[in-house]
Amino acid sequence: MQSIVVVLDSSKLENPDLDIIYSLPDRAEELTGKAVQDNGYRYLDKAGRSIGIWLKTEAPDIWWPKVVELLKTERFCENDLSESALVLISGEENAEIEICRQVYPELCRSEVL
Repeated sequence: MQSIVVVLDSSKLENPDLDIIYSLPDRAEELTGKAVQDNGYRYLDKAGRSIGIWLKTEAPDIWWPKVVELLKTERFCENDLSESALVLISGEENAEIEICRQVYPELCRSEVL
């Protein structure tokens, strides 16, 4: 299995409800026919402001656009995640953030360099 990681910053959410860590993976599983499945979450900073939601899949390159579409078309706990979420992918299951590649929002060339 490989990883899709949705990173959320609670300070950018209208309603920083922790139920997002359950509702987002459940909806992704439903939308993809379980091709994308919940694989846990973890706080990414000591303050607990940033959280990563790990999703597992056999084909992150195929499924990450569907996850982004979900973020753009649905609200989770009254939040529009399309404006605040980062989506990363990796060929490794439960990949550490540092080895993931950001796919959404797309980085402009100057941010990559």
